[in-house]
Amino acid sequence: MNLDEVSARLTEVVGERHVLTRVSELLVYSSDGLPGYRKQPTLAVFPGTRDETIAVVRILAEAKLPFVPRGAGTGLSGGALADGVVLLGLHRLKNIISIDVENRRAKVEPGVVNLKLNRTVAPKGLMYAPDPSSEAACTIGGNIAENAGGPHCLKNGVTLNHILALTVILPSGEIVELGAEEGERDGYDLRGAFIGSEGCFGIALDITVRLIPRPQVIRTMLCDFTTVDAAARVTSAIVASGVIPAALEFLDGPMIRVVESSIYAAGYPKDAEAVLLVELDGLQEGVDADLETVRRLALDGGARNVKVARDEVERLRLWQGRKKAFGAMGRLSPHLVVQDAVIPRSRLAEILGRIEGIRQKYGVIVCNVFHAGDGNLHPNIPYNADDPEESERVHLAMKEIMQACVSVGGSITGEHGVGLDKMGYMDLIFDPVSLAAMCDLRDAFDPERRANPAKVIPTHRCREWMAAPSARASAKAVQA
Repeated sequence: MNLDEVSARLTEVVGERHVLTRVSELLVYSSDGLPGYRKQPTLAVFPGTRDETIAVVRILAEAKLPFVPRGAGTGLSGGALADGVVLLGLHRLKNIISIDVENRRAKVEPGVVNLKLNRTVAPKGLMYAPDPSSEAACTIGGNIAENAGGPHCLKNGVTLNHILALTVILPSGEIVELGAEEGERDGYDLRGAFIGSEGCFGIALDITVRLIPRPQVIRTMLCDFTTVDAAARVTSAIVASGVIPAALEFLDGPMIRVVESSIYAAGYPKDAEAVLLVELDGLQEGVDADLETVRRLALDGGARNVKVARDEVERLRLWQGRKKAFGAMGRLSPHLVVQDAVIPRSRLAEILGRIEGIRQKYGVIVCNVFHAGDGNLHPNIPYNADDPEESERVHLAMKEIMQACVSVGGSITGEHGVGLDKMGYMDLIFDPVSLAAMCDLRDAFDPERRANPAKVIPTHRCREWMAAPSARASAKAVQA
């Protein structure tokens, strides 16, 4: 089946408006939230219902065509880019199917935006806990693909901790149920295997999420410091004290000044070299006690000032600066590299010092904003990807930063996924046997390896194209 035949059959299912083949139409889908990568799909299809999605996947299975699932395109690893294959967009599947207040759960389609779900359940005193910084745009299906976290994952956990069940269509067109609305079942945790699989195992048709009660009290604090080292040490001291903040976020001086010079200005002191944004929630008495503990630890650890938001307006303004920090960096350059390493909290001061040394070595700008409470770093380097010499320096700097994080017992990703961007680092943390086992697991869901091909596992470890000749041949046929 050639491209024209596939396009015609898909058009019969979803309508002419929702199948794109012209290069000019596909250009917008050549990148995700990490603009340094550009990959062009040969065709994009956007089903609008569950039945349409099933029909589309089965047409692609019949034609043995590789495809890449894509949600809102806010990912930061190049994981949703289609390189000469079909892009299958899911953002039209945006129905909240049901809300079960009594059992604290909701069933949604994969294109439901994270923030929309929270706004819908808030009047019922409930919330969906995962809150990526892109929550105003990112989708629940995309969150599942990357096992997304967010500022509040320190206390509430990541996406995996809040998904009860999924109905999934495998790349073969077969439909399976993973997990259970009632909780754990006996047998292998296939739900857990699917979450974080980065679109390589199939597509979720519907998702049952766990909802939790909204906290009685929320208190948000801003602690500012004249040194990065002091803020890093206070981070460790807060967690070591036994207090578990809902969120514990870190912005360094360069990032503070970028934010405060943008439309997202949050009132952070421009002369600070670091700030900690600490949020506490729970019952009134417990939160009051924890707030005083954090205040004491911060001041004893060198904080110049500790500010507590007086009301919800001030609280949201403090969070605006943190959640819009990536957007604010557009003022500095047209492109951005964002890394996502995780390190032990006790090594935070050391690694931030090493990052500064790497910045000086390569003559690049590094702005740090990250989830300090769980050691999930996000060093950002703004640059011009059209300048080959600058690009080379930036990528060498990022490589050294990742190697430094791994050297202290860290990992290469906490929530952004591997995608294209971090495949080259997989050998740093996994031996060949472990990588081969991941390939074997992928084969259980997608033996032809047509779903999101050439992502996550380095091809020299998985022998991806050699193991799936039909997918390779079909991809070449589509390109032709």
